[in-house]
Amino acid sequence: MVLGTPHLSGLPQSFAPANLEVLLKRIQAWQPQAIAIEALSGPQCDFMRRHPARYDSTSVDRYCWDPAPARAATGLDVPAAAAEAERLLASWPAQPTPNQRRRLSAVFLAAGDQASGLVQWLRLPSSERRPGDGLDEVLVARLEALRGRRNENMLIAAPLAARLGHDRVYPMDDQTAGRPVADIKAYGGAITRAWDNPATAKRKAMDERLAARLGTDEGVLAMYRAHNAPALGRLVFDSDFGAALEEPSPQKFGRGYLGYWETRNLRMAANIRDMLTARPGIRALVIVGASHKGYLEAYLDQMHDVHLVNTDEVLR
Repeated sequence: MVLGTPHLSGLPQSFAPANLEVLLKRIQAWQPQAIAIEALSGPQCDFMRRHPARYDSTSVDRYCWDPAPARAATGLDVPAAAAEAERLLASWPAQPTPNQRRRLSAVFLAAGDQASGLVQWLRLPSSERRPGDGLDEVLVARLEALRGRRNENMLIAAPLAARLGHDRVYPMDDQTAGRPVADIKAYGGAITRAWDNPATAKRKAMDERLAARLGTDEGVLAMYRAHNAPALGRLVFDSDFGAALEEPSPQKFGRGYLGYWETRNLRMAANIRDMLTARPGIRALVIVGASHKGYLEAYLDQMHDVHLVNTDEVLR
């Protein structure tokens, strides 16, 4: 099931994280066995840092957390920490000790996987959420800050994974399709002009109506119903990617933007399929920005051994 979401960081102050509870309970009742999230993996961020000519520091800083504090606390760089996390999970006990959970949380942070680190932190009894086993004071403060961050990975995915007894989430975003733009000002102007269209105005009006109701559980649920409605995919395309495809700049900025977007979503779909390959037959939840939903569903629907579930089964 692909759950489209607005990015919670962009919602007005009337939105209260506590009002997500009705959504969390409905998804929990659906019982997903794995949760994929729109976040870059630590290894991909490590790769991008090693290729500064292709991926500038601004892009890396935007999408990647610098795990230097976790490296200092654990002695593990990203490749070593990613390998260590897999080693620990391969023999993970049914009833791990608090020491083991703190250790795995620290390893996930060192691997650049903050959301999975938070899953282990949330699975600890509150009395055991303290430094130790690789978690120093800096990392504990980081985990506590993540608990309240207005981000769907931290407020929806990680708490759901913890409630469901999962030991991790699966970052599946991909930014390797990004490339330097020679004239960023002209590029930005061309895309902004393309976005100035009736479909965009319709989306903005919809968002304003939904925002007015965000002070209640039912208002939050209404927002998720709207962002997962079948008709939204076409509206998103007409306002954004389809409009960019037709923009007339001689540099073909819009076609480059669309190519980036389609490549990114194809690679995201491949990462999701890879997650499913490791555990055939599982029930999986993908939490992703609503603009990705139509693309990911279209791509995943072409895969053998993948069956899409309509979000209406959970949101109605």
